[in-house]
Amino acid sequence: MKRLSALAQWFESRLGIWEMFKRPLLHPVPKNAKWWYVFGSATLTCLVLQVVTGILLALVYVPSADQAHASLEYLNYVEPLGWLIRAIHYYAATGMVVMMILHMTQVFLFGAYKYPRELTWVLGVILFGITLGLAFSGQVLRWDQDAYWGVGVAVSGIGRVPWIGPMLIDWILGGPIIGGSTLTRFFALHVFVLPALLFVFLFLHLQAVLKRGISEPPTPGKEVDPATYDEAYHEEVHKHGVPFFPLPVYRDLIFSGALVVIIVVVALIMGPFGPNDPPDPTLIPTNPRPDWYFLSAFALASLCPPELEAVALLGLPLMLFLVLLAVPFVAGRGERAPSRRPIAVMTVIVLFVSYGVLTWLGHRADWSPHMFAWSGTPVPEHIVKRSSPRQLQGVLVLQNKDCRNCHALDGQGGRRGPDLSDVGVRLTRDQLIRQVLQGTEKEGGNMPAYGKQLSPAEVQALVSFLQSCRPANQPPAEPAAPPPAIE
Repeated sequence: MKRLSALAQWFESRLGIWEMFKRPLLHPVPKNAKWWYVFGSATLTCLVLQVVTGILLALVYVPSADQAHASLEYLNYVEPLGWLIRAIHYYAATGMVVMMILHMTQVFLFGAYKYPRELTWVLGVILFGITLGLAFSGQVLRWDQDAYWGVGVAVSGIGRVPWIGPMLIDWILGGPIIGGSTLTRFFALHVFVLPALLFVFLFLHLQAVLKRGISEPPTPGKEVDPATYDEAYHEEVHKHGVPFFPLPVYRDLIFSGALVVIIVVVALIMGPFGPNDPPDPTLIPTNPRPDWYFLSAFALASLCPPELEAVALLGLPLMLFLVLLAVPFVAGRGERAPSRRPIAVMTVIVLFVSYGVLTWLGHRADWSPHMFAWSGTPVPEHIVKRSSPRQLQGVLVLQNKDCRNCHALDGQGGRRGPDLSDVGVRLTRDQLIRQVLQGTEKEGGNMPAYGKQLSPAEVQALVSFLQSCRPANQPPAEPAAPPPAIE
């Protein structure tokens, strides 16, 4: 023991490990800050699980469009314990989101965002946004149908950003369509960029916690007054508080340990999540779903009228994020006890109920209203009768590629895209070809690119049919005439 002690002292004199951990372990906390304060450490525990399992997965995962799906299948069925590592990684991500939501809810209800912890709250909100970014980019790395359409929905919302929307889409996708470069960029985001940002803001967040301390449990009638709060908190914590180690640490370890056991047990029982079928934009009837964190946004985008999609996909999330950032600056003083803040309690209830209802609707909502109802709907007879043999080939492409799930003909079909009955007078031949090949996601629309899913002959036949979709005796759309030359 003497030799081990001497060796430990030798390392300590050169590394200062105890001095590095001494401050966070011994900083005083309120004596009665107990089980309501364990969610932050639990979130950090889930992050550690994510990092460890993520490193192990990165040793096998291949971030290329032609091998990503196969590498996940290899992990699921061939690599020893690969399925378990994938399952733990997924359910640890779920645990991290849940624990962070509970942590932010506890901080909000206890008024712990008020003076002098405004910056601590702001940093926490930023960390929550980065965590959601990690969750979404992780879903994309599964590179299946859900991943493909999830990216399509996301860039559809981003494309509505004024002025810079198309540029952002091109930067995210790495080109005009969802392809191999898209996967590479999301891999870089998920493995390098977002984790780096997360650790930077986590360091700042923990530093703010150490600097301003952990808020004491709220007491009804005891208001936050910046003029007197610092002195009162110092007296309460430094005279009557306890060091973070050992009792608070033990509580955190017990809760976090139980959480790890739950995650591992669920992973053993449920197994890894996905991947489903490889990405194919022509297989719309798969009716893809995002991971549960984003089902509420999916429900809004799926059920709201097309003219409100920009609000649902872009406006509401941005507004909610800005409101969260503004909370400590709008209500940074006054009562902290939930019993004296009915508006805060009601806000939490409304948000949780709304999120729960929208998540439930997201499980049931079709990507396009009545998604499967249109798969077998025949092309109206009068359209078939007037079509030439080449146009009839285009009709077959339209039906076989399930275009009717998003587009209607004479009012029969999906409502996600415009009715095609008069598309021949709205778009020229070149415009039709471009939309079929490149889609409209780059301009903020919902239509994916079919350039890699259709042969040139199929594209020509489909465009020929679409040109014929116009009222009788009305010529097809023609390119605008060039302006006359100035003499």
